[in-house]
Order: sequence, then structure tokens, then C-alpha cells
Amino acid sequence: MRNLQRLSLLFIATLAATQASAQELNPADTAWILTATALVLFMTIPGLSLFYSGLVRAKNVLSVLMQCFALTCLMSLLWFAIGYTIAFGSDGVEQGPFIGDFGNVFFAAMSMDSLTGSIPSTLFAIFQMTFAIITPALIVGGFAERMRFSAMLLFSAIWLLVVYAPICHWVWGGGWLGSMGLQDFAGGTVVHITAAVAALVAAMMMGPRRGFGTVAMPPHNLTLTVAGAGMLWVGWFGFNAGSAVAADNSAAMAMLVTHLSASAGSLAWMAMEWIRHGKPSVLGIVTGMVAGLGTITPASGSVGPAAAVVIGLSAGVICYFATNWIKNTLKIDDSLDVFPVHGVGGILGTLLAGVFCSTQLGIFSGNGFSDGIDSIAGQLTVQATGVVATFAYTAVVTWVILKVVDVVVGLRVDADEETQGLDLVLHDERGYDL
Repeated sequence: MRNLQRLSLLFIATLAATQASAQELNPADTAWILTATALVLFMTIPGLSLFYSGLVRAKNVLSVLMQCFALTCLMSLLWFAIGYTIAFGSDGVEQGPFIGDFGNVFFAAMSMDSLTGSIPSTLFAIFQMTFAIITPALIVGGFAERMRFSAMLLFSAIWLLVVYAPICHWVWGGGWLGSMGLQDFAGGTVVHITAAVAALVAAMMMGPRRGFGTVAMPPHNLTLTVAGAGMLWVGWFGFNAGSAVAADNSAAMAMLVTHLSASAGSLAWMAMEWIRHGKPSVLGIVTGMVAGLGTITPASGSVGPAAAVVIGLSAGVICYFATNWIKNTLKIDDSLDVFPVHGVGGILGTLLAGVFCSTQLGIFSGNGFSDGIDSIAGQLTVQATGVVATFAYTAVVTWVILKVVDVVVGLRVDADEETQGLDLVLHDERGYDL
């Protein structure tokens, strides 16, 4: 009888433990973040790879594809080794304001049963890994067609660990900006401003491509670019809606506002070109889409549908003028317009999130201010602090990294190699057999 009682108690305890575990691990949330992770990886390979490769000249198409592919591999391993723990540390450990603890080196504090919220910790880690992949890949557009492959790998590796991972911690990992109440739902500061500022610094340090401003450098294959743009649009749903880290109302709203902003940004950029040049361009409409997506990213968890349309329209117009100003007035050869699209968009979206999160704007109302903040002015102050801190830190540290890399391996190919094209010079291959 006593043994039977023990067996009964053991069965009840096991059943209770199973039920508790089931309550902690949400299958719907897990399924959605599994999907979102695949979507964000889809943004880089093949999305961003094709988008960028179509924009460069034919002699450099493989170099861009190679850079995006290699970065996917390298950033994944670095994130596993040490990047994740710098950004997020380990569960149950109080995190400092600037970097995480080092308890998760090589994912040491994770097991198959570990949970982050309602999803497996391993899933959260790989979801964040896809963000760490696409951010350095975005920078490629700033120095396309002129940086050495070895320099690109060394720069990106150092940059991930000393720029991206710490700023990720500041905002999402329990650091000082998140504690202040910065609203950056999916990466206006963490992804877009960091990548864009790094691209701008690289473009300025390396100087323009040979013939910039005097020789036409049109995209060699807009078909590839449009295909990549479509993949970016679809993948961005994982980027923004996945940042809810749950299959809930927040994810649904983030998906809706993401789509609306992309649509508005596309049409706004197209309209600007149509008015100024008499014809709408394919390049313009897809660039406007990226501007709309990048600008809504920080605000996607803060604003409603009507505000998203305003944000998208603003992105299309402001990023259009920023692109022309940087290329034509400042004469900076940011090859694929990373800063005017992602940087200006990220700054604009981060600031507008502080306005349209207000619940007192009627149809344009959002989801409310951060805890302890009770006015648009207060929220804007925090948002501006995040923008300035991210911009300044990224600019200074990126400059230092580039100087070091230039000393170690040299940043730029020589003039003859650039004329010949990076495909042949660096990879001994051609993108096209013409």
C-alpha cells in the first residue's frame, strides 16, 4: 500500500511538472519565432545579397554575393562564441549598463530545456543571431566595389564584438538605454543607425570609387535588385513582428504597420522622382520601400496604422532628399546609399516613435510612453539620447577599427585592381560569361 501511495505521488508530481513546463513553454510563440528567424535570415541570404549585387557593376557582382555569404557564416560563429553573451549575458545574473556578463560564452549557460520568456533560449539566441548577421552585411553597401575581402572580414569581426554587441546590450540586453525607456522595437538604433554610420565612416575614410562623379555607374542588373527587394519586404515581417517574441497582438500590429510603412515609402519615393524627373523609376520605388521599412523598424511596436502611413511617407521624401544631398552636395561615395536610407531612416523612425507612441493623438495614437515618462517631450528626449549615443559611439569606434585594419591588411584594393573588378582580382571568377 505504501509503495502504491509513493507511485501515486510520483505520478502526480510528474504530471504537475509536465503541466508547469507546458505553461512556461508556449508552442504558438515558439512556432512563430522559429518562422521569424527563418524570415530574417532570408533577408540576408538571399534578399540583401541579391538587392546589393544588382546595384553594383557587373565586374563586382560576385564580390558582393561573396561578402554577404561569408558574413553570414562568420557572424554566426562569433555570435555563438562570444557576441551573444556580450549582448545579453546569462539568465539570473544582474547585467551591467554597458555589456553583458560572460556566462554564456559558447552558449555555456544554455541547455535544450532553457527558456527565455515563453520560448527556448536557443531559439531566442539564433533569432538574435540573424540580426547580428544582417547588420554587418548592410555595411557592405558603403564600401562596395573597393574594399579588400580580407579587410572586410577582419573589420566586420571586430565591429560585431565592439560596436554591435555592446549597443545591442544597451538597448535590449538590460543596458542603460533600455533602462532609460528608449523605444526601439526592432532595431532603429541597434541595427540601422549602427550599420549606416559605419558605412558612412568607411566611405569617407576610403574615398570614392575611381571615376565617381565623372563616370556613370548605373546598376548592372535591376532585375536582381527587384527580386532581392521583394525578399527583403517579406523577410522584414520576421524582423519586426518577430521582435514581439510572441505570437500575440503586438506581433500582429507590428506586421501591419511594417507593411503600411513600406507601401507608403515606396509610393512617396516614386512620386518624388516622377515630379522631379518626369518618370518613375524601378530603382526609386524599391529604394523607397527599404526606406519605409527601415524607418518603421524602431517604431513598429509603438505606433498604430495611421501613424505608420505618416512615417512611411516621411521616410520616402526625407530619405530621397538625403540621398541626393550626400551624393551630389557632399560628394560622399556611399556606394549603395546605406546612410541616407538606413541611417536617416533609423534616426527618423526612432524620433517619430517618441511622438506617435502617445495615446492622445486620436487616429494617430500609439501604445503609450515608456514607464516613468508622461509626455512626448520626455519620450523624445530619451529617443534623441539613444540616437546621439549610438551615432557617436559607432562613428568613433568604427574609425578606430578601420585604422587598425588598414595597418594590418590594408583596406582598399589598388587602382588597377579596382578597374579590373573585384570578382577577378579577389576571387578569380566572373559573375557572367559574356
